Amino acid sequence: MTPIPYSDAVEQIHPEEEALTREIVAKMRGKQAADAERHRHAHRDAHAKSHAVIKGHLIVHDGLAPELAQGIFATPGNHEVVARLSSAPSDIHSDTIPAPRGVAVKVIGVEGPRLLPELGGANQDFLMVNFPTLAFGTIAHYKDMLALLEANAAAPDVVQRLAAAAARGVKGAVEALGGQPGATLEGLARDQAHPLGETYHTQAAIRYGDYVAKLSLAPVGDVAELTDRQVEGGYSAMRDAIAEWFAVRGATYDLRVQLQTDPEAMPVEDAAVLWETSRSPHLTVATLRFEPQESYSPPRQVYGDDHLAFTPWNGIADHRPLGSIMRVRKAAYESSSEQRHRLNALPRIEPAALSDIPD
Repeated sequence: MTPIPYSDAVEQIHPEEEALTREIVAKMRGKQAADAERHRHAHRDAHAKSHAVIKGHLIVHDGLAPELAQGIFATPGNHEVVARLSSAPSDIHSDTIPAPRGVAVKVIGVEGPRLLPELGGANQDFLMVNFPTLAFGTIAHYKDMLALLEANAAAPDVVQRLAAAAARGVKGAVEALGGQPGATLEGLARDQAHPLGETYHTQAAIRYGDYVAKLSLAPVGDVAELTDRQVEGGYSAMRDAIAEWFAVRGATYDLRVQLQTDPEAMPVEDAAVLWETSRSPHLTVATLRFEPQESYSPPRQVYGDDHLAFTPWNGIADHRPLGSIMRVRKAAYESSSEQRHRLNALPRIEPAALSDIPD
């Protein structure tokens, strides 16, 4: 099917979006401040717990079709990147509790008009989670879900483990009957699979130069053997499993593009709707490669957790985030970053090269 050209008309602003955004950001900001008071240290208001901060390279492929050679992928080449692997909750929990996992990739040194030039630097951030849809796919649903998410995050560890186990049972029954689990159930049913073996998705759409797309990262080569492998251990099991792998081996991923070909079946404004691969396949445009390294040394942990910031709005106009979830993220991520760095009395840093990142 033919990809649909990008135009400003692909977005439809919710009539109460400004008010909803203020309400959401205020709730998230209050939760983040309360967590900071309890820990005596401020963390991100989402994906608070990191497991690795790794250096690598993004190799953009040569000979891409014109519709794929867009934005930072228009020219073949090799870009330095830093990536942070994390768990989705807004507070720090034991890794014995199943949770969605995320990867934030910062591509260093990209050219093009900046979406937020006030952030400084010349980098492009892509933020992804290990399932393709978002339970609260619109800003209105996100506001309604926020209280539920905060209550689940505040529940005792044993309650969270039981909730995840129950969700996995229901999800299995739905699939056995030939059904498709909803985005809420997918999120609650996450297991404790090795983060390096997961496939990660932007969930919401972005501009892809002249088109509209979603991006994903899929493991290839040796690291793909970790797909569905369960991680056992205690409070920092995910950190330890990743560190054990990178102590002796590297990891390679395909960066893939799924172009929008049907505005009704592949909506921009509802990130809870799965874009079916029968309408548009995932097409590889670049390779993301990480060599063996110490993935979470103390200096790198401090740099990644306290100095670095990631937002889908840190990038170029050719990769503008799209849809109401992405628009609310603009305010939410900037609020989180401002409060975190202010409460910790530490500057936000945009690296200009991999050499800026501690070993």
